Amino acid sequence: MIERRYRRSLWLSLVLLLMSAAAMAADQCQHLTATGNPEYPPYLWRDPDNPGQLIGANADLLKQVASELGLEVDVRYTGPWSRAQEEARTGRVDLLAGYFLTEVRQQSMDFIKPAFLYTPSVVWVRQDDGFVYRTWEDLKGRKGGTLVSNSHGQQFDDYARDHLNLEAVPGASQAFQKLLLKRNDYVIYEQYPGMALSRTLGMEDKLKVLDPPVSSEGLYLALSHDSPCNRPELRARLAQKMREIVAGPLPEQWVTENLERWKSQQEPR
Repeated sequence: MIERRYRRSLWLSLVLLLMSAAAMAADQCQHLTATGNPEYPPYLWRDPDNPGQLIGANADLLKQVASELGLEVDVRYTGPWSRAQEEARTGRVDLLAGYFLTEVRQQSMDFIKPAFLYTPSVVWVRQDDGFVYRTWEDLKGRKGGTLVSNSHGQQFDDYARDHLNLEAVPGASQAFQKLLLKRNDYVIYEQYPGMALSRTLGMEDKLKVLDPPVSSEGLYLALSHDSPCNRPELRARLAQKMREIVAGPLPEQWVTENLERWKSQQEPR
């Protein structure tokens, strides 16, 4: 009899412990952490008044999604773009706020479809030292720059790996500076963030963009495979809310608003 009571008591304790752990996990997943590329205005950049946080169109979209789902999201600065991706891959943060979809990235991240914005990646050159460019083949035989762990779409990534000479550096500022120092012939980087960054660095009149873009890829929310909150129910809720928001004008509106927001922050205070 005593042994039976002991087993029952042990079983009840185990059930209560599991219920408590499940409740704690559910509570933790009401608050998600996110990060992204900190050199990416108007999509993402560091808040001048709170450098530990990222602001921009992508952050506004993610916070809107979370708010409508009854969640909270903290969009943190975790270092350069390569470090931010590592933080997500290892599950130290739950989400990336804006990520191009590739086969390799799908091995560590679940992409929430649909894409919420599309952004062109372009060829940046020195204002007085361009070259004839019409197709990817025109980049052959030249030394280019790009960012560590950056992507410009699966097709271009595959072509670049097999045919182009691209040097990867941690940040876009460094890539542009090396371009102006003639240590490479061009830089592959997204058009609008590049325009914003060149203005910040005082390079606006020293750089130009060659047409056409090398690619135009969708930006996705991406949930880490190693996030403890990555569950089918959350992915389904995020996807449904994304479909609703992308069907309306808000994503483009956030880009416009944040472009003005970023410009105003560049003016002397």
